[in-house]
Amino acid sequence: MSDIDEALKLRFGADAPETPDVLTASDFPAKLARRRSHRKFKPDLLDPELLRSLCALSLCAPAKSDLQQRDIVIIEDPVQRAHLMDIIPGNAWMNEAPAFLVFCANNRRQRQIHDWRGRPFANDHLDAFFNTSVDAGIALATFMMAAESIGLGCCPVSAIRNEAVKVSVLLGLSPHVFPVAGLGLGWPAEEGEISPRLPLAATVHTDRFSDDGLREQIAAYDARRAKAQPIARQKHVEDFGEAEFYGWSEDKARQYSKADRADFGAFIRAKGFNLS
Repeated sequence: MSDIDEALKLRFGADAPETPDVLTASDFPAKLARRRSHRKFKPDLLDPELLRSLCALSLCAPAKSDLQQRDIVIIEDPVQRAHLMDIIPGNAWMNEAPAFLVFCANNRRQRQIHDWRGRPFANDHLDAFFNTSVDAGIALATFMMAAESIGLGCCPVSAIRNEAVKVSVLLGLSPHVFPVAGLGLGWPAEEGEISPRLPLAATVHTDRFSDDGLREQIAAYDARRAKAQPIARQKHVEDFGEAEFYGWSEDKARQYSKADRADFGAFIRAKGFNLS
């Protein structure tokens, strides 16, 4: 069994695909199959030029209509880093990551170009927000693939959206610019774990979407994931009690049983976006 076959079997169980030979011609697919998040790092600082080069590689990613609506803020100043960590506390590993970046969606630049060229901005609706958000997400994913291809470890941080107003003020983000996710990275101090994923039958469709059999597929996934990677701590025990079996679906149901970032829409509107 090839490295990629072994990794995909860990990810998807019996639903893992048969890997064609063309995917074994390069080591990148196997690295992607084995990728994992890292939250423990060696203390070695990262070369600033390496970070800038990785940023450049991430910005080589596709952008909607070549609009290039994504920016990256590298947090270098220790004081600025400390302020940011104070805003999003609760994850000690973020303080220890040798480097931290914030990926931002930027629709401001497009609007500035319209002003400079004397052209109307006729797309002031939900799609403007959506396009720039997706662009930022693609850049983030591309950065991670580039970093992990040379052995760096990464973990994205959505918690910056918990305090989007404070993060935006700290980073000096202008109207129509907002934080999408942070990213901690460095040289891994340990190997990390491969997280099993939902079966392809639940997430890959041919010609038409279907969720037939989804409940059974998730139940089987819960059992497979609990065996390979049990969840260490149950959420909201004070409300829901201790479950005898605590699988992925129970964890996610408990997570989203509590309101989170309910003010994010108001923040985005305050940034100047029309979400109609």
